[in-house]
Amino acid sequence: MSDDLTVIYNDTCPICAREVRGYKRMTRAQDLDIAYRGLSEGELDRFGLTRREAARRFHVMKDGEVHDGVAAFALVWERIPRLRWLARAVRLPVVRPVAEVLYDHVAAPALFALHRRRERLGKAVRRG
Repeated sequence: MSDDLTVIYNDTCPICAREVRGYKRMTRAQDLDIAYRGLSEGELDRFGLTRREAARRFHVMKDGEVHDGVAAFALVWERIPRLRWLARAVRLPVVRPVAEVLYDHVAAPALFALHRRRERLGKAVRRG
C-alpha cells in the first residue's frame, strides 16, 4: 500500500509512550493501518535514523519519506477520525509556526533532556 504510515517514537519516555498508547488504542479500535516502532525495538537504520535522532523528536515514515515534529504529529492525527480536527488546526498558517516553535524549542528539547537523564540513571526502559 502506498499510503503506509509508521510512527517512530521514544518508547522509553513515559510521556511519549503514554501518548502513543492512546494513538494505538484509537487506531486499533477503528482498524486503521498505522504501524508503531519504538526506539527500543531497533530497526532505526531502516528509517535512516540514529538512536539519538529517534529519541530527540517524534518521527513518522509515510510513503518512504521520514517526517518529524509537528508535521509528523499532523500525519498521525489526520488518520484518526477523533483527531482530524487537530491536524487541520495545527496546519493553519497562523497556528503552524507557533506549534513548530513550541515543539522544536520547548517540548522536544525538554523531553530529550529527560530522556538523557533517565539514560544516565539507568531508567530508560521500554514503557509500551
